[in-house]
Amino acid sequence: MKTTKKTRQYIYGITLFFITLSGFAQMPIFKRYYIADIPGFGWLAQFYVTHIIHYVAAIVLIALVIYILFDFIFRGARLNSVTGPGYFKIAILAGLIVTGVLMVVKNLSNIYFGHTAVIVLDLTHLSLCMILLFVTFYSLIRKKRWVI
Repeated sequence: MKTTKKTRQYIYGITLFFITLSGFAQMPIFKRYYIADIPGFGWLAQFYVTHIIHYVAAIVLIALVIYILFDFIFRGARLNSVTGPGYFKIAILAGLIVTGVLMVVKNLSNIYFGHTAVIVLDLTHLSLCMILLFVTFYSLIRKKRWVI
């Protein structure tokens, strides 16, 4: 049982790392600040490479969230066993998934989102990402868990 929990933690950590790295790489900050010029980091300036990595990491994250949700439900766990930081992370992850899906939808042909909606969507997604990172670091430092 513990190996499954450890495996989930490793998958979540690695996925969170790559989804964050590729998300920030899609903004040209790595090229702008010459981080991509460091040998071995040139791929960070390649939009389509980071775009594919972001989508693959998002698929893994959504699959992991669904797996954990069904595992939680089928084990008969109670919602009162979820901690405060756990509820907060769940809400943030839900918001990230919803805004991420909407950002994919806006890129489809024959779908139009107004300029204001696109800006709000981008800023909301980025803000939720930053909040999740801060809450994750807080949880690691303070050793706060998702469940009791």
